[in-house]
Amino acid sequence: DYKKQIDAVIDLTGLQVEQKKKIGQLSKGYKQRVGLAAALIHHPEVLILDEPTSGLDPNQIIEIRNVIKVQGKDKTVLFSSHILQEVEAVCDRVIIINKGVIVADDSLENLKSKGGNLEEIFRSLTN
Repeated sequence: DYKKQIDAVIDLTGLQVEQKKKIGQLSKGYKQRVGLAAALIHHPEVLILDEPTSGLDPNQIIEIRNVIKVQGKDKTVLFSSHILQEVEAVCDRVIIINKGVIVADDSLENLKSKGGNLEEIFRSLTN
């Protein structure tokens, strides 16, 4: 039933309070949520997200991270971000690309065990 699917995605992405507004009337954060809802509505096997927390306030970031983590349990989530804190918060595997070349492809845990935080590792691999 489409109505149930739509309601479930609205609930999942926290759009209940804004669901009657036109997209042009929404804040950047709620526009991001609409984009995520649109991506989720068809239950894709692979979910591709580019900077999904960009422009969100701290509470919205936490909520969207949780949605991404839940989705990652059942499907592949490709999460692209330059904000390495976000990568550390939601990813279990990291691929670092420098000038079109993959310079790291490992679990977050393994990368961090080689010394330093993800930001330091990124800098060492891309300088």
